[in-house]
Amino acid sequence: MTQTARTYDVPIVSVNTGRAETAIYRGKEAVTGIHKHRVDGAVRVSPQGVSGDEVADQVHHGGPDKAICVYSRVHFPHWEQVLGREMPFGAFGENLTVDRLYEKDVRIGDVFRVGSAVVQISQPRVPCWKLAMKWGLGELPDLVIRSGATGFYLRVLEPGEVRAGDPLELEESHAAGVTVAEANRIMHTDKHDMAGIRKLLDLKDVLAGAWIDSLESRLARLQAGG
Repeated sequence: MTQTARTYDVPIVSVNTGRAETAIYRGKEAVTGIHKHRVDGAVRVSPQGVSGDEVADQVHHGGPDKAICVYSRVHFPHWEQVLGREMPFGAFGENLTVDRLYEKDVRIGDVFRVGSAVVQISQPRVPCWKLAMKWGLGELPDLVIRSGATGFYLRVLEPGEVRAGDPLELEESHAAGVTVAEANRIMHTDKHDMAGIRKLLDLKDVLAGAWIDSLESRLARLQAGG
């Protein structure tokens, strides 16, 4: 169920793509597509992802539920202070760097028009060790999770073209009202909140499949006393 509300436009300040690269992390070779660079002009987006963007680990990244990664530059000043350096667009491996947007502002299942495409929020972004590798700070993924400034993923409902300067226009606000911030709290902080887990599982029509699987397993363990 959806409702139209909360009309606001958030501008895209940068569209970013990257090719898979080989790097050494903790003495082991790793292939990653986390190094993104700003793209000038229009880029096509589809359920398979962003044109010109290469996903190295197709088990944990990419796919229809994680076609586009979004991060807001409102978080950059904090991370620049943590890391002691300036962060360019694409710094968190995001495909779309947006402006004036917080995780508390948007809901799982919200539908947006961006450029000529229509997209939907499917899950918060879960930072992994490749972010730590990129910035040389092992605890960075945990810091991001604890901060709640994770960003989020979009699935593509209608393919189209996107470019910097396009607004992220809210078309449908999901009636359940579960924000990305709330989803992060349930998944990462209050892991024994069974009511919260059930609330997320009520979003099976819009929540990413990997999150559904994880939450169903956790709920079963909690119900069994684990």
